[in-house]
Amino acid sequence: MTETWSKWAPMPLRLILGFGFLYHGVPKLFTAQGHEMFVGMLQNIGVPAAGLAAWLVGIVEVLGALALIAGAFVTIASVLLIINMLVALFTVHLPNGFSFIHVTGMTDAGPQFGMPGYEVNLLYIAGLLALLLRGPTHMSVDQRLAEKARGGGSSM
Repeated sequence: MTETWSKWAPMPLRLILGFGFLYHGVPKLFTAQGHEMFVGMLQNIGVPAAGLAAWLVGIVEVLGALALIAGAFVTIASVLLIINMLVALFTVHLPNGFSFIHVTGMTDAGPQFGMPGYEVNLLYIAGLLALLLRGPTHMSVDQRLAEKARGGGSSM
């Protein structure tokens, strides 16, 4: 029974990481306001060629997200997304400490929040590493391709 259920364990990880990257990547590519705001943020932290970098990050996040969701090219997508998270961690989030929630003050309306720390970056990296080390997972394109390469049928 445990073996039957364990093959499904990577599925929620693939899906939540994929949807998370899709949520953050889509505005960078498909909305003028989201793209311009991201370019401005990159310029403010001194990233050279911020306009090009914004496009590249958006493309990696969206295509990487779709790859994770489909379970296709997960190794390549995971490596690129880990690099993306490491760059964000060291250039943006590290100076703000560990905690994702960074309260900078209180007002009558409630707390004011600053830039989050690197906690979520580490969680994303851990999840991506788990998928990277696991290899092809159940109900994935990668599994089907591996089975075809071995000459076997599909268990999808």
